[in-house]
Amino acid sequence: MFLRFILHDNQLVPNGSQEAQAISRLPEWHTPAVNPTFSFNASLQQFLVGKQLLPDELASFSFSTLHEHYEQGYIHYQKSIVKKDVMTCMRCGNQQQHLFASFHCGRCYSTCTYCRACIGMGRVSECTPLIAWKGPPLREVSSPTLTWKGKLSPAQQTASSQMVEAVHSKQELLVWAVCGAGKTEVLFEGISKALALGKSVCVATPRTDVVLELHPRLQQAFQELEVVALYGGSADKGKHSSLILTTTHQLLRYYEAFDVMIIDEVDAFPYSAEPMLQYAAHKARKAESTLIYLTATPSESLKQQVKENKLAAVKIPARYHRYPIPIPRFVWCGNWQKRLVKKKLPFTVLNWIKQRVCDDKQCFVFVPKVKWVQPVVELIQQLTPRVAGVHAEDKERKEKVKAFREQQYTILVTTTILERGVTVPNIDVAVVGAENEIFTESALVQISGRVGRSANFPTGDVVFFHYGQTVEMKKAKKHMVDMNDMAKKQGLIQI
Repeated sequence: MFLRFILHDNQLVPNGSQEAQAISRLPEWHTPAVNPTFSFNASLQQFLVGKQLLPDELASFSFSTLHEHYEQGYIHYQKSIVKKDVMTCMRCGNQQQHLFASFHCGRCYSTCTYCRACIGMGRVSECTPLIAWKGPPLREVSSPTLTWKGKLSPAQQTASSQMVEAVHSKQELLVWAVCGAGKTEVLFEGISKALALGKSVCVATPRTDVVLELHPRLQQAFQELEVVALYGGSADKGKHSSLILTTTHQLLRYYEAFDVMIIDEVDAFPYSAEPMLQYAAHKARKAESTLIYLTATPSESLKQQVKENKLAAVKIPARYHRYPIPIPRFVWCGNWQKRLVKKKLPFTVLNWIKQRVCDDKQCFVFVPKVKWVQPVVELIQQLTPRVAGVHAEDKERKEKVKAFREQQYTILVTTTILERGVTVPNIDVAVVGAENEIFTESALVQISGRVGRSANFPTGDVVFFHYGQTVEMKKAKKHMVDMNDMAKKQGLIQI
């Protein structure tokens, strides 16, 4: 594919002459009006609608087919790299100049600049246009029936009603709900109303584990509709649905696609720390759309917006089963790193794990760094073979988590990768090295929230094993105590 263009009558024309240039180096151009008599490619429409893709991602369609659709007004070319005051990547919003690099390009036969910030999603360079659909929208099937027949708690119903109102009024809303409050079920009525109005809905979350957790639940709630789940390596790539569940990274491929954008776990890494992903979420929404934030641990920025009445919010301070949130215990364990180097577990941790093995009680054991996962696993293996370890780069992560859910393992040693999005009915939780800086208030609240989520097992033990208490540990405990107190005052939990 030879990607150089000239402008003729203010329209783009592919050209191999010396005068032709990479698309990002041309001045602005005109996209022709839609020709209603043109027989457009329905497969291209299906693949491209609501997205903004590179030519390589449209490799199943010839470039001549793509350009014919441009000439008939059905697709739009956009510069991928813009040079004004600063260089900007138009796909991910990157303006950090050290994250741009140049190479000799075999497509435009010149030195070409590309963006390194989003290289994992395919290379965006000066000569590669971003391609978006400008033709007619897809005709959606009749609105699916909500097949979930559960009952919401009073607090859940209040939040659900406010979400429905936000869908109708195209407003922003923060749903601040404790871990285990049933945030997913709160979404169902709002999603159903949006689909009934012919709206497109996206549920985005920072982590693949959460996508895998939510997908069967959403599919069960909307059985007449195929819920498309997108993440790295997803089998649903290229599929279209009026209800998309995706990681926030995959939003980089979308453009003005969604009427309702729901960002679950909005405070979670990497979304909370990565402007590129926030840019992607903004770009994926239509100009007039609804934005719903979901979290148990909102950032200080979100809290401030609520305080200043810049963002509407609804709180759910109690779990749906009306039991209080288990409050963590702080247990000193000494210099645990020194003990692990000597291939020994701290005595307090060892005794805690022995009790879980004896009771055959499943538990998570969180450690602050990947390097401690395997050493801890090997030490626990001296007590039981029913133990495994997982971390972000573990290729067998999904299989191990699935096996843990199926009770093939008693103990799962993990980093903060499993601090949220994984629900196991009857577990305890230990945090080894809770004083480590990775264990922020948010992380510790989320980790604690793994315990007591099931109505059949509403209690459990949460222990922060530490070599000195931190402010973050104390803030996390206070956060949970305050939520329980609020729930008691509102009559939302059993006393």
